[in-house]
Amino acid sequence: MKISTLLLIGALGTSTAAFGADAISAKDFVTKAGESGSAEVIMGKLGAQKATDADVKAFAQKMVADHTKANKELMAAAKAKGLEVPTEPGLMHKGMKEKFEHQAADNDFNEDFMEQMVKDHEAAVELFQTAANDTTLDPELRALAKKTLPTLQQHLADAKKLEAKFDKE
Repeated sequence: MKISTLLLIGALGTSTAAFGADAISAKDFVTKAGESGSAEVIMGKLGAQKATDADVKAFAQKMVADHTKANKELMAAAKAKGLEVPTEPGLMHKGMKEKFEHQAADNDFNEDFMEQMVKDHEAAVELFQTAANDTTLDPELRALAKKTLPTLQQHLADAKKLEAKFDKE
């Protein structure tokens, strides 16, 4: 099975479909956002280490910086609500990390990494969009989702541009 197929299977586990299209509980949002944010920091560090393309390395470093900041903000907001934020990625992201750790640092890594970043950020945008639009969600968590959403949307746009770069090669 090709690595991108395995990664697609893993990315499906981050969908908010299980929460419904219009609502998400505070606990579910904090859990999914925490797992996703932790995964992006870990994957970003791995990408910065193994990517052979300068643009992919720069993107990966941006993931580490931006998601570290967002994770801290999520932890502060969640703590104020008595909610615990996961500090490690979920099971599916742990599997993806292992696959990337064992993949050679070459152009295939760059392409597979960016493909995964697109999938991860599509799921993150969906999660944060759901939370931002959910009028039943805690107002502070909803505000955090609204504040973070533009950054995630920019990450997705950047990831798509880089992924397209490798599709042409």
